[in-house]
Amino acid sequence: MRNVNEGAGCGRRMVLALAVAAGLLGAVTPLAVTAQTRELPDFTELAEKWSPTVVNIRTLERGRGSSGAEMDPNMEEFFRRFGIPLPGRPGQPRNPRGGDEEPQTRGVGSGFILTPDGFVMTNAHVVEGADEVMVTLTDKREFKARIVGSDKRTDVAVVKIEAAGLPAVKIGDVSRLKVGEWVLAIGSPFGLENTVTAGIVSAKQRDTGDYLPFIQTDVAINPGNSGGPLLNLRGEVIGINSQIYSRSGGFMGISFAIPIDEAMRVADQLRSSGRVIRGRIGVTIAPVTKEVAESIGLGKPAGALVQGVESGGPAEKAGIEAGDIIVKVDGKAVEKSVDLPRIIGAAKPGSRTTLQLFRRGATKDVNVVVAEFEADRPVRRAQAEPGSSAPAAKTALGLSVSDLTEAQRRDLKIRNGVRVDAVEGPAAKAGLREGDVILALQNTEVADVKQFMSLAARVEKERAVSVMVRRGEFVSYLVIRPSAR
Repeated sequence: MRNVNEGAGCGRRMVLALAVAAGLLGAVTPLAVTAQTRELPDFTELAEKWSPTVVNIRTLERGRGSSGAEMDPNMEEFFRRFGIPLPGRPGQPRNPRGGDEEPQTRGVGSGFILTPDGFVMTNAHVVEGADEVMVTLTDKREFKARIVGSDKRTDVAVVKIEAAGLPAVKIGDVSRLKVGEWVLAIGSPFGLENTVTAGIVSAKQRDTGDYLPFIQTDVAINPGNSGGPLLNLRGEVIGINSQIYSRSGGFMGISFAIPIDEAMRVADQLRSSGRVIRGRIGVTIAPVTKEVAESIGLGKPAGALVQGVESGGPAEKAGIEAGDIIVKVDGKAVEKSVDLPRIIGAAKPGSRTTLQLFRRGATKDVNVVVAEFEADRPVRRAQAEPGSSAPAAKTALGLSVSDLTEAQRRDLKIRNGVRVDAVEGPAAKAGLREGDVILALQNTEVADVKQFMSLAARVEKERAVSVMVRRGEFVSYLVIRPSAR
């Protein structure tokens, strides 16, 4: 009896313990689930409300050559987007009997409606080279679109369809966008219209273009998504899906979108004048590395190194020289070299702007009248020629140098400098080459071989020696480490 009663008691205690545990779980689990549920967004309302503002864009061309079976238009869009030559396009007309060609599909993409009267934004690469552009709405209505304007540098284009009362997107504020924030993409990957994908913002201000800092996301983007909107959880467009990073041609977890504020600035100009007006000052620039910044006394790697100056351009007229580092524009710091073309590009042609330069250890302000950007113009091009008026002199840095002839100075349009005749040891490891012209050593302008040898003798034992070098049309800084043998 005792054993039975003890067993019954243990059983009752176990049942009680299980009941208490079940009660606790019942009390905690719904709260935990509810808390988790609140953290996970529901995209159904966003997709339902904003999908009608997204369109499918199909581009056509006439007289396209062919050699057999047609390639899938979605794969063509991928090849064209990433600069891969289209296979099987020898250039012969499709119709050997002559006559007008029926337009053939050449690519697909996406876009979104900006205004109820039919202005649509997309990527420039989607409509580039198209003879006809067809826009299909979610209600299956199809319109032939007119290209209002296209800007390759930002990859933004605006097309117009003749329609009224269309659903239009709501433009968001990119400055409020945060890394880790949920975002939604709607588009036509591989021609599959109104496909919705979601993810988070992976990074902001990605420098993958001359004029745009991109938004990086992990939203699934594939060929055909180009030109579609990237939306936040408020249903506002904060970017245009434009690029993917891929080794296979498919989505690999990294995609890029054009910030909508930058895109709208371009779109407004395209709608008003059909083109984008940008400022320019006529310089070729490069980044400033940490090593160079430390060696020349700049402190931190910031600013834009002027490698070349356009002959007769605004920068030359203002006194800017190759080798200068532009550190500020109108008092605003140039943190990275890519910031400069964006700042100057946004300036109105004809306006006057103040640039702060770092030149051989000191800062200097110059005023530049911004010109209008039309096309890339050649910078000064000159090449040092063999031969000099003095025999070569060799230093422990591994450099043999000689004076420039008057003819070489005129050709290079420089006042001072010495020509590198031979390179070895530390100088060779630093990247100097025969034919380079050394303009400055340790922030001191070099007039001739005698001065260069004097300067080199004083700095050879230092840890790092900065050298301003002219190579062909460009100027750059190299750092020689005497210990690098």
